[in-house]
Amino acid sequence: MRYARTDTPHLFSGIIAIVVVATVLFAGQMVAIHVEHTTVSSTAPELFPLKNQGVVLQRAAAYARDVLPVYGSSELVLPLAERASNFFRTEPTGFQVSPIGNTGMGLLVIVEKIAALGSDLHGKKIAISLSPDWFLTPNPRWHAYEGNFSLMTASEMAFGTGLDFGLKQKIASRMLECPSTVERSPFLEFALQRLASGRWFDRVALCAVWPIGKVQNALMELQDHFAALDHIRRAIKPAYRHSDVPDWTRLIANTSRSKAIGQVEKVSRQDERMTPGYCDAAFQIRMNAAPGWVDLELLLRTLADVHARPLLLSMPIDGHFDDQAGISRSAREGFYQKLRALARHYNFKLIEFEEHDEDPAFLLRHTDHLTARGWLFYNRALDDFFHGRIPRS
Repeated sequence: MRYARTDTPHLFSGIIAIVVVATVLFAGQMVAIHVEHTTVSSTAPELFPLKNQGVVLQRAAAYARDVLPVYGSSELVLPLAERASNFFRTEPTGFQVSPIGNTGMGLLVIVEKIAALGSDLHGKKIAISLSPDWFLTPNPRWHAYEGNFSLMTASEMAFGTGLDFGLKQKIASRMLECPSTVERSPFLEFALQRLASGRWFDRVALCAVWPIGKVQNALMELQDHFAALDHIRRAIKPAYRHSDVPDWTRLIANTSRSKAIGQVEKVSRQDERMTPGYCDAAFQIRMNAAPGWVDLELLLRTLADVHARPLLLSMPIDGHFDDQAGISRSAREGFYQKLRALARHYNFKLIEFEEHDEDPAFLLRHTDHLTARGWLFYNRALDDFFHGRIPRS
């Protein structure tokens, strides 16, 4: 009895210590959340690794009433004044754009980010910028995927509750095609393998480790909160606003001079033109073999599962270049039709800018990057979408 009485105070002290630490962490998390939401007008237009790799700043942007999250790839990075995050920075029409993207970021990474946010996107408007190159490249670009992979968003997808099991199974199977990303986390690798299997005993094993996964996610999210708080304290400057509503017609017309430059380049390449339609068959084979279509369907299913309200914006194919490369307009039409069919199946808004397929001033140097003119068309569509108007291409 004497030993039991001696041990009891130590046990009680340990419990008190745990409660105090938990209370301090919880209070710190609440403070961080408050700061994230009150400074969202400063963090939303910025693009930086912490925002791309984490979830808390993306969540703050999703909940803000005057912010439209836009997911994409390297087109969100190029330093153009007309880029959406710069153009809407001062809320000229009443909202800002929050870019989430990076060079080489593909659809599978975006799938994981949307899945990680889950119910936080319920009823929220978001935009997805699609690159035609994703749907015309038959070989997966795993190196780019590795560079943009986030352990946190992958774990949130695996142990979250926003998606149905069948969809998570397909996402996990696709993720395991690049095993190098999960080798650094044997626990996540184990969970994804159980998810991808679909066998009943693997589901039982997944349920057994589920609490550990939820604890891991909570700890990573806590770390993300404190990292965001530190970033806001050190790097964020106060936002400012103005109310100069853009005149879209005038702004787009002012970029017409660059179109003339593009026409000069077109004439200079006439000698390199191949026979029209000569490469149509190869183009169709590449398009049908591209894994981007699989990832796009996973993305659309994920958006539907979380009940988001997305706008899909697809840059057009550089038809100006393809004409000279022997790929006809009729062959390229197959790409637009396939894209429209998928969007229609999920009842999502899509603007594919097909009428700019041969516009030499819409894309930058035959790449999946928008020129100033291209961004203005994008921006007008984003503005219409945010304000509930029918987006124009």
